[in-house]
Amino acid sequence: MGTKSRETLYGSTIRASAERAKIARQNADVLACEAWNYRMLGYKGPAQPSPTMGDALNAGFAYLEVRCHGCDTHQTVALDVIRRPMATPVHELERYMRCKDCSQVRGYPYKRSHLVALRQQKISAQNSPAVWWPGER
Repeated sequence: MGTKSRETLYGSTIRASAERAKIARQNADVLACEAWNYRMLGYKGPAQPSPTMGDALNAGFAYLEVRCHGCDTHQTVALDVIRRPMATPVHELERYMRCKDCSQVRGYPYKRSHLVALRQQKISAQNSPAVWWPGER
């Protein structure tokens, strides 16, 4: 005579609830990243509040698009190689972004970069840079 174990009684309920919570977190992260992108592209900022790097990676946004005001180039930075805690908000990365071309011309690290948007893919011929407002390009 024995009783059923707690794993038998509650195991499937716990696993199902954990799976639903994981999907809900991912949906919330996607919506937070899309809202930040719309705010950045529509109003050219403000960058705050922004999702964290961990939220962006969880939502599938692995790249951050950065624009240099000096030479007007767009570049993407992979979020998974940045050496910061995953709880770091994306807007705090702006102070560390330096334009390579402008820095080589000046001879020292020169900050002229501005955050544009979170991206799921790198900038390429098929995936053009983001447009800030209609008629910009």
